Amino acid sequence: MTEILWHGRGGQGAFTAARLLGAAYALHEGRYALAFPSFGPERRGAPIRAFTKLDARPIGDRSEIEKADFSIFLDDTLFGEQAFSQLKPNGKILLNTKRHWEDPKIVFLNAEAIALEILGLSITNTVMLGAFSAVFDGITSDDIVEVIHENMPKKLQEKNIAAALAARRAILQEK
Repeated sequence: MTEILWHGRGGQGAFTAARLLGAAYALHEGRYALAFPSFGPERRGAPIRAFTKLDARPIGDRSEIEKADFSIFLDDTLFGEQAFSQLKPNGKILLNTKRHWEDPKIVFLNAEAIALEILGLSITNTVMLGAFSAVFDGITSDDIVEVIHENMPKKLQEKNIAAALAARRAILQEK
């Protein structure tokens, strides 16, 4: 099972991204996904976590992820040393940041700049989904396009697709 932990703030779309990722993975026969949030009555801007589990078998374990294969940060103010303790031994961190990192466990990009340029808002969920698709072999750009078309309102589709694909290209160019 591949386990992905999403970190964001209320209103940034972490759960939406977790759900879109699960839907993209499950587009293919013999693949199963589970996505769920972890938050209470927090207000907009409060830290939240969301989870995506991907497997070739039906997923019965609905518990929160303790150790992730990937930990994705929509907001770098939530990132700290504790992030490494939440990773499996070969895990990776995807980080929305303006900073440059030399650590091979960290894949970084300025997702906020992409979001502002394409969406006109600093909502980075689909941007980071596109970035994830560049480092995880189980999701293609076609999968992302399809799930955004199926799950987002028509007026949001094209810009979110463009933002996700721009992030994917940015990460692939860095490899």
